[in-house]
Amino acid sequence: MEALRTALQPLQLITNNLPTPIRDLGVSIIGDTCYKTLILDLDPTDSECLKLAISKGLGIGIIGASSIVKVPQIIKLVQSQSSSGISFLSYLLETSSYLISLAYNIRNGFPFSTFGETALILGQNVIITVLVLNYSGRASMAALFVAALATGVVTLFNGGILDMRTLSYLQAGAGVLGVASKVPQIAAIYQEGGTGQLSAFTVFNYLAGSLSRIFTTLQEVDDKLILYGFVAGFALNLVLAAQMVYYWNAPSAKARGKMKEAAPVPASKQGSGASSATPKAKGPSTRRRG
Repeated sequence: MEALRTALQPLQLITNNLPTPIRDLGVSIIGDTCYKTLILDLDPTDSECLKLAISKGLGIGIIGASSIVKVPQIIKLVQSQSSSGISFLSYLLETSSYLISLAYNIRNGFPFSTFGETALILGQNVIITVLVLNYSGRASMAALFVAALATGVVTLFNGGILDMRTLSYLQAGAGVLGVASKVPQIAAIYQEGGTGQLSAFTVFNYLAGSLSRIFTTLQEVDDKLILYGFVAGFALNLVLAAQMVYYWNAPSAKARGKMKEAAPVPASKQGSGASSATPKAKGPSTRRRG
């Protein structure tokens, strides 16, 4: 580390003369003390500041990736006009969990870098859930879902309606919901023998994001409810990722049905069918008449 620190010293001329907007942004992210240590003094030997900087960087990266993490899933649904392989129950549970967690984090004043992706993924989840209901012929349920969601927003974010103690209990339940939301999706993939319209990009980004969130939560948020939720979520995201790899080239249930319909009848069966359909000519009778 000392050798690295010595090698970085010539760069101090640049880091000490950064534009004010960049300096202010850096201070707002890692604080005055760590900004001075890591940027102005270029001292990577301070492990606490280094871990904080890594945590902030991961958090910002997760938020950036989450802004598009489910866009491929939305595109697949719209292009295929099918909800095959996607569990409505899974998205319902996950959306409920994210809404509660978003309210809990905001009302506790936690750093945005530790939960920002929750808001972005929540919005994409709403779109996907509405599409799944619509493509499965349940458009009226989609309208009911949006109305229930709006009611939940008003209730959870209003301190006059819901106090923090009750919200803490709900957050504990949200962790369970978040974990439980993966189970219907895992079951749907197993039952169909394929991943259907499920997006690989979404699955693997979820896996990486949940692992990163364990680290950022340990560094920046002293809340076991949130930590345990991310640990359990990572375990089930790992199962989903394993299913995605296992069923990578497996055709969907719809495709398998078409393959069965188009399957040619073996020649031997055709021959036997023709012979059974054509009556054999009768030979002369050997029975004595009269």
